[in-house]
Amino acid sequence: MLLNVSYTDKKITKKIDDELGKPFTLKERLKLGGIGSPKLHITDASVEIQNLLILDNNLNTCNIEMRPKGIIVRFRSLLETYGLIIPYYKLTLYKGDFAVYSIYRDHYFIKVKSDTKAIQKYFKKLLDYKADNAPTSIEDL
Repeated sequence: MLLNVSYTDKKITKKIDDELGKPFTLKERLKLGGIGSPKLHITDASVEIQNLLILDNNLNTCNIEMRPKGIIVRFRSLLETYGLIIPYYKLTLYKGDFAVYSIYRDHYFIKVKSDTKAIQKYFKKLLDYKADNAPTSIEDL
């Protein structure tokens, strides 16, 4: 779900909290070693996201915020902030070409450059958290 999160709107905040859970508390953030990603450079995106990104001439960057039940990928376009809301059960993450990660939710996707150790470490933390907090699958029983 792609939302404009520029302004504080109770309906949008409730929709995000219902889908991904409330933000982590300060204690949980410290325990996880931070929940936000470094600045990620976007190399490619789905049509809907690309149409927003080409509206201005700024560098296409995004960041990721972890939540208890999913992630928010935030990016800016024309002084507006947009968020791609992805619950863990719909999150698909691929490490494709050299130093490129692809983040998918249904028909939305964003490909980001992962040329530093900090970015690779963050994606490892994200995948570990997703695996640790996923519901038990039938194969595990």
